[in-house]
Amino acid sequence: MIAEILSTGDEVRTGAVADTNAAFIAQRLEDEGIEVARHQCVGDDVATIAEVMREISRRAVVAVVTGGLGPTADDVTAAGAARALGVELAPHPGAMAVVERFFARRGWPVTDTNRKQGLLPEGADCLDNPLGSAPGFAFTLGNCRFYCLPGVPVEMRAMLADTVLPDIRGRMGQGLGIRRVRAITTFGIPESTVADRLAGFEAALAGIRLGLRAHFPEIHVRLYISGNDEADLACREQQAVDWVRRRITPFVVSDEGLSLAEVVGRLLKARAASLAVAESCTGGLISSWITDVAGSSYYFGLGAVTYANAAKQDVLGVSPQTLARHGAVSRQTVMEMAAGVRRRAGATYGLATSGIAGPGGGSAQKPVGSLCIGVATAEGVRAAAYRFGANRRRANKVAFAAAALNLLRIVIDQGLAADLEERGKPIYADCLELDGGGDRAPGSEAEK
Repeated sequence: MIAEILSTGDEVRTGAVADTNAAFIAQRLEDEGIEVARHQCVGDDVATIAEVMREISRRAVVAVVTGGLGPTADDVTAAGAARALGVELAPHPGAMAVVERFFARRGWPVTDTNRKQGLLPEGADCLDNPLGSAPGFAFTLGNCRFYCLPGVPVEMRAMLADTVLPDIRGRMGQGLGIRRVRAITTFGIPESTVADRLAGFEAALAGIRLGLRAHFPEIHVRLYISGNDEADLACREQQAVDWVRRRITPFVVSDEGLSLAEVVGRLLKARAASLAVAESCTGGLISSWITDVAGSSYYFGLGAVTYANAAKQDVLGVSPQTLARHGAVSRQTVMEMAAGVRRRAGATYGLATSGIAGPGGGSAQKPVGSLCIGVATAEGVRAAAYRFGANRRRANKVAFAAAALNLLRIVIDQGLAADLEERGKPIYADCLELDGGGDRAPGSEAEK
């Protein structure tokens, strides 16, 4: 099934407003197994909108249109659709009900200007807008089903989820076959290396399309599978997943498209285990990712940002001697941080980070991009030290947080193996050799 997306509005066409709607719609359609062939943007011109809609109808089976459904003179999507269909605009009882409901809830009178929103192309179907005053509408032109939605993102997203996607699914089931999208999440491997290792996929598994999407710091492998028999589709899907896994197994985080934080959460819940995190260089990013997952309160008890050395000592019980001898960025320090936060929270697992995110503050022994991770469990404590090549603070913080979560994932799943550091090492990072405190004064602000 081929789809196209059309955004309308001079503010989008001129770049005054970023078109985030198109990206969101494309992602959701791709998740449904629908190939989005084109995005287009046109201004507030009836003739242009009509012309582009006719062009789309000759190429696509589904089109999602956003914008231009408001009450003002420059909201002309309905008029453009009417011209494309060769019909007139006419009052639609369902559309008018949406407008009246919106104003009634607020105790406001419906103005003549707003009544314009109750006009739809003759023969179009009204799409309810539960959040706003602009009803959407759908119509068929040629072989293409058009869905016209408001440009307000929160309204568009609700209508896409509640009305448009269910309708598309129903139509896909009417002689259009079964479609599935399977996502495999990887970490620690560059996109180009994934592509190299998965070369030959489509020759080995005919009829399944493979795509890669960089979602830093993760790479998502997406499998697009279609067919007419549910059992055959499930079998082919599993064959494809197994084929991919065999070639990139050490770097697969989830074959259900879950993020690192979601996978860690599942592992903790399955074991009725709990987690506490002490962060220095990552500044609370790990805790933020963990708490972004619904239900994280079941397993996440404490997140502490201990940026200064004094905080590491006072909050986590890190020894002043350890900091003086080895520095804040050291295996010894993060091991004490991890053990300290685990002890303080009474948690099953303790996770800690300390590093040099940059852009300054590095040294010959501890350059920018240096990261130390500590993981504490009832079995003991382990640490890993890596060096990432980036010199951008934000990129390093994100990579650091992901590397720490990945190491924790391995520990929860496999235990504190002696070769943990090597198991958790991303391809694009090096293991970091650290001796003593390095060539920077202990406690320096550069070491976090």
